[in-house]
Amino acid sequence: MSELITNAIHYGSPPIHLRLNRDTALIREVSDASSMAPHLRRARLSDEGGRGLLIVAQLAQRWGSRHTRTGKTIRAGLPLTPAQH
Repeated sequence: MSELITNAIHYGSPPIHLRLNRDTALIREVSDASSMAPHLRRARLSDEGGRGLLIVAQLAQRWGSRHTRTGKTIRAGLPLTPAQH
């Protein structure tokens, strides 16, 4: 899920904020000041990038984005096993 932070640094605008919430899942929220929404794409074999959000979407229990007054927030949740609660 470091992909969310990497994308915010690479494509977003400062300030960048990270918020973690641990409940039945570990929820990561990354906010930045850019209003450009992320989009999934399928990278070609010859592409050097473009796979990060697809991997996040496949590993996350849920993921999504929302616009805020100051930019956007990307959110992804990973389920926790019973021993991790």
